[in-house]
Amino acid sequence: MDTQQAYNNWSSQYDSNHNKTRDLEATALRSALNGLTIGRHLELGCGTGKNSAWLSEKVTDLTAVDFSEGMLAIARDKVTATNTRFVQADLNGDWHFATGLYDCINFSLVLEHFDDLQPLFKKAAALLQPGGYLYAGELHPFKQYSGSKARFDTEAGTQVVECYDHHVSGFTNAAKAAGLQLISIDEYFDGADRKTMPRILAMLFRKDA
Repeated sequence: MDTQQAYNNWSSQYDSNHNKTRDLEATALRSALNGLTIGRHLELGCGTGKNSAWLSEKVTDLTAVDFSEGMLAIARDKVTATNTRFVQADLNGDWHFATGLYDCINFSLVLEHFDDLQPLFKKAAALLQPGGYLYAGELHPFKQYSGSKARFDTEAGTQVVECYDHHVSGFTNAAKAAGLQLISIDEYFDGADRKTMPRILAMLFRKDA
């Protein structure tokens, strides 16, 4: 099953499923962006709007993009703020949804579905204002190494979404090649227990002014 169809199938239960990764990444994003002043924001991989609702209250203008129409249908019902626009698009294609430059861009649990990170970081960096920020919150590589992947249960059995392992250096090198400077890197743990394996890797980059 391809990624788009998988998320369409998952959409009806995505918000109601117990999902530590989804919930902890939402915490990571809020921590990373809370202190920033953001006008125009581009959310890449908005899903059902788990972060869109918070972002719509924080930023002046929000464009939220996802591959799955099933996910977007729920997000549109959830977030009706007039400053928010939802767009269906494949990030592998032309980014027709982008208009002008943005103060901040985020990837949340998205990059694991792409084998090559550099094109995404380069496209994103080109759309940032000088001094703008890029946030990436992903399943921690340690979790990936242990075999953890995006998955959900159906009547036909467990569906595993296609994912690619990425090392920490894979993220930071792709960002560096795109002209982005690493500002902070944080790890988030289940129950904040730092003696366990980290679940979320959260990185904040900035484009040179």
